[in-house]
Amino acid sequence: MTFVQDHGLWTDAQADAARDVRERCDPERIDTIRLSFPDQHGILRGKTLVASEAVKALTGGCAITTTLLAKDTSHRTVFPVFSAGGGFGMREMEGAADVVMVPDPTTFRTLPWAPRTGWLLCDLYFQEGRPVPFATRGIYRSALDRLSERSLEYVAGLEVEFHVFKLDDPRMAPADAGQPGEPPSVSLISHGYQYLTEQRYDQVEPILEILRKDLLALGLPLRSIEVEYGPSQCEFTFQPTVGAVPADLMVLFRSAVKQICRRHGYHATFMCRPRIPNVVSSGWHLHQSLRDARTGANALAAEGPGPLSGFGMGFLGGLLAHARAATVFTTPTINGYKRYRSYSLAPDRAVWGRDNRGVMIRVLGGPGDPATRLENRVGEPAANPYLYMAAQVLAGLDGVDRDLDPGPSADTPYEAEADLLPTSLREAVFALREDPFFRGALGGSFVDYYTHIKNAEIERFQSEITEWEQREYFEIF
Repeated sequence: MTFVQDHGLWTDAQADAARDVRERCDPERIDTIRLSFPDQHGILRGKTLVASEAVKALTGGCAITTTLLAKDTSHRTVFPVFSAGGGFGMREMEGAADVVMVPDPTTFRTLPWAPRTGWLLCDLYFQEGRPVPFATRGIYRSALDRLSERSLEYVAGLEVEFHVFKLDDPRMAPADAGQPGEPPSVSLISHGYQYLTEQRYDQVEPILEILRKDLLALGLPLRSIEVEYGPSQCEFTFQPTVGAVPADLMVLFRSAVKQICRRHGYHATFMCRPRIPNVVSSGWHLHQSLRDARTGANALAAEGPGPLSGFGMGFLGGLLAHARAATVFTTPTINGYKRYRSYSLAPDRAVWGRDNRGVMIRVLGGPGDPATRLENRVGEPAANPYLYMAAQVLAGLDGVDRDLDPGPSADTPYEAEADLLPTSLREAVFALREDPFFRGALGGSFVDYYTHIKNAEIERFQSEITEWEQREYFEIF
């Protein structure tokens, strides 16, 4: 018996996919396979195995250290892993122990930019077969299970803004290393402020065409490639996908774009607002709907007057009611809060509106429209997609269960009377702790775990002497 068999970890679909993976991993075609799991930040981590060993790991798993779950965005371990309970209050996390990384065979792909290389997304389990409670892919799957109990499926389309720069200096001198290291020196590949102009698109087409070919070869459902408003800024959109797929798609998309660009002498970043003159903020607009798993009908679509069904209005009400607490998941970086500015095409308060780009939730569609959906415009492109989407599902269902009223459409969104979104990561952490809903929905241990990591990042940021402080105080005092 293997680890997968011992603990009954696969569905029939996964078992069928595993047979296909074994056939495709012929040593004549594949040399190595990357086993990756999305960490707490939505960053892929893992190991590369030679093909024969990776095939064994399909059912036997692969050991990986628990400290990867204890790191902030500087890759510093911020939990006392050598203390009792490892800082998590769990014996399994003590002493930098191992957990088991189990591949999901339905995610297998070959990487177009890496010759003879396969890739598998993995889930994390303790040695006795219990899912690791801090693994965010599992948290999202639990949220999807709550939908499944109601015969509903989550449908999401991704609209992601990011920047691509020419890599001038990767900063690889030993003195440039650190936690974190010096960022690379870059230059623009286009000037900005010519939104959706063909001339600007043609200027950046060489690298965008490379990305297009590789992303399609990877099997991602790419829909459009657009030149965004700012310098060196672009936007990719994807066809709607169902269940776990849109979150898996997002982590693979970000990782693929960064790898492909680097191999061709470019630097791609999903940082919300890079500190580069004239560069503007990037957002991640999440288009989402729910459909009946039995009939395929859109559960948000109105049958009569009004923009949404009664179910849809309750779901929308839940998103707004928990908007402040959810921002730590939709906007998990200190930098991301620089985007929330009034009259900026980014939201600053928890409001909704019909086809209005200034609101937090833009309602698209209408009576009988099967494409009816809610576009959440609050997220940053660096967000962990599993937590972003899980928070949406859970908050929305709470609104349905409590029949929450989202109020009227905000036609002047920056003047509407509504809860303001947090203006900093610290405020967002406080909002999460003050809202008992997510402690119940995600578990208190996870909320404590995640806010501990975020507070470690905040405290490290506050200990730094910024250029603003030096300029403000060094001469006058």
